[in-house]
Amino acid sequence: MADAKVIPFDDDRSRGSAVQRPSRRRSGGSRRKGEPAAVHEVQPLPARTIPQDDVPVTREEPATGPATGPAAEPAAESVAAEKGSGGDGWERRVAGGLSFLRRRLTGEYDVDDFGYDQELTEQVLMSLVRPLYEKYFRVEVKGIENIPAEGGALIVANHSGTVPLDGLMMQVAVHDNHPGNRHLRLLAADLVFMLPVVNELARKAGHTLACAEDAERLLQRGELVGVMPEGFKGIGKPFSERYKLQRFGRGGFVSTALRQGTPIIPCSIVGAEEIYPMIGNAKTLARLLGFPYFPITPTFPWLGPLGAVPLPTKWTIQFGEPIRTDGYPPEAAEDPMLMFNLTDQVREQIQHTLYKLLVQRRSVFF
Repeated sequence: MADAKVIPFDDDRSRGSAVQRPSRRRSGGSRRKGEPAAVHEVQPLPARTIPQDDVPVTREEPATGPATGPAAEPAAESVAAEKGSGGDGWERRVAGGLSFLRRRLTGEYDVDDFGYDQELTEQVLMSLVRPLYEKYFRVEVKGIENIPAEGGALIVANHSGTVPLDGLMMQVAVHDNHPGNRHLRLLAADLVFMLPVVNELARKAGHTLACAEDAERLLQRGELVGVMPEGFKGIGKPFSERYKLQRFGRGGFVSTALRQGTPIIPCSIVGAEEIYPMIGNAKTLARLLGFPYFPITPTFPWLGPLGAVPLPTKWTIQFGEPIRTDGYPPEAAEDPMLMFNLTDQVREQIQHTLYKLLVQRRSVFF
């Protein structure tokens, strides 16, 4: 495999090799009709004496025992519905699964020009990652209200963990905790799109190449875009430098946000640094495989495939207050000093929040 080439985020050149996928149509589901509300019998007040002439039919009601007659029918229907809710839930799941398979086989689903398949991401890919998010890493999310309800925004986060699981966890965190269930479109290095299988899954999940052209197109459409400016320097740093941010490139993400007038949302992730404590780097093997690094951890490669299992650390993801860019003039995107100052402001805010979260956590695993 050839050595991985990292395309700078602020490179404005077009990607001629990008594959354009036509949008395919998804069939709409049927709408369920609501059931009419139950009408309950109105009973007279106990203290009121009703004349005999006003009561054409006299019926004795038992003092004790279960209710009978029309007044008890709504309650019986409610109990029956509760008893059958479990079965109905499974029936709905099976029906939904069969409908999903039918749409996949007939091609009645949408794929945008980046290759993003929203239906597959929501129903399959996120369902596979969600147990890791909820049960294994037990991710706690803070500051989700700082993500706008609509419109474009650029989420900038620290990168760590030897294996890039932090991006996937951040994607699930945004979708499952935001009131609008917004989707995060991550910008990834070109190595991701050179790997078989991983390439196709990344495209389906909405990831795209970390270049300014793709980022601007997504922001123009009002999408949430996620970027980790540290790149391989952050994810492949040794364990002794954990939670110490590396250089944020040349500020290309700031220039993109200035051009589109979209807010920059700093994001701090604690817990990812300890899942694969990197104590060494086999550089020769990394060059042979075309990787930027080949990690050596206390369990990998010594324990074989078992050593690839991440440690069950406790994660916290905090989204900071947005840094607005819509107040700057259009030419501000070409001002190197402004880009440097904003880049440093974002980096310092993320680093300060990391230290704050580290002081607050009780343990790496709890």
